[in-house]
Amino acid sequence: MATVSNKKKWNIAADMEDILVQCADIWTVLDGKSIFMTGGTGFIGRWLLESVYQANKTFKVNINITILTRSIDAFSFKEPHLVNCKEFSFLLGDVVDFDDDVYGEFDYMVHAATEANASLNDKIPRTMFNTIVNGTQNMLDFSIKKSIGKVLFLSSGAVYGQQPWEMTHIAEDWNGSLDCFNPTNTYAEGKRAAEMACAIYQKQFGLTVSIARVFSLLGPYLPIDTHFAAGNFIRDSISGKKIEVNGNGLPERSFLYPTDMVVWLLHILIEERGDVYNVGSDQSISIGNLARLISETTSSEGFVIRSKNDKGWNLGRYVPSINKISNNLGMKEKVALKDAIYRTALWNGWNNENEGI
Repeated sequence: MATVSNKKKWNIAADMEDILVQCADIWTVLDGKSIFMTGGTGFIGRWLLESVYQANKTFKVNINITILTRSIDAFSFKEPHLVNCKEFSFLLGDVVDFDDDVYGEFDYMVHAATEANASLNDKIPRTMFNTIVNGTQNMLDFSIKKSIGKVLFLSSGAVYGQQPWEMTHIAEDWNGSLDCFNPTNTYAEGKRAAEMACAIYQKQFGLTVSIARVFSLLGPYLPIDTHFAAGNFIRDSISGKKIEVNGNGLPERSFLYPTDMVVWLLHILIEERGDVYNVGSDQSISIGNLARLISETTSSEGFVIRSKNDKGWNLGRYVPSINKISNNLGMKEKVALKDAIYRTALWNGWNNENEGI
């Protein structure tokens, strides 16, 4: 069960300190190692880079990362300290049109690049599928060429498809219920195909690959203006608006805070064998109750459930079982949802009069 921290003492530095402490043994393992990363300028990559940056400074370790990105300038504007970090090298390129003539040797690969844009899925699904599948195969080929010891592929809980309502939590051994002839499932099917590529390379070439099936996340750095219920609810709430739930509020979700996510992913990365793990919270909440909790946490104007026809991709549950990662790697969820909401609201400019930071 996640625990709620002291809200009045929170800031982003406290999150980083929490990660550093929980991963103290990992920094020693990664000291002197080199990592090749894709998707390093996205939400998940940003948290991973910031954590390694702080570890290098705090523990005087030397963890080097080469980041493949389509826009160095855009990320430099957001995070100049990361772009200017001497242990980080930014390589301009794309996972699909990848020139693998890259200088240096690497111990680990973190493949986090993806196309998760809902508009892309609707309008040009082939581009999305191509980026996920061909991009992953390019990274696997590069890993073979460079004799990389361990690959971490960031997949998605979407690979399971529609979670049966009677199934409260999805375990890694459930085969899923995707309709492979429905282009709406392009993202999910792309991730499934990419996972198969990982399994093939592990069998045929002996490449060690671990897969993290990431579920819903909530925390600082996550855009709250995209099509994402929890983020949209927080956006409206801190703007003084009433939260609107367009559907009936019954679908169930769960949300993992980024500090837990980083700790879990790094433990998966250094695990010697390849395996598949769910990365997400197992604490389920309905969309209606999520709106209520956000409203209460931010003392907003309340919420209303419109009960319109819900056109979302998953009208049931989307909640993982985390028994495997808990039993195998000792991972636990530390940050409760209410605390995640509070911190996300503060990060996005909410001015709580009772906040002491």
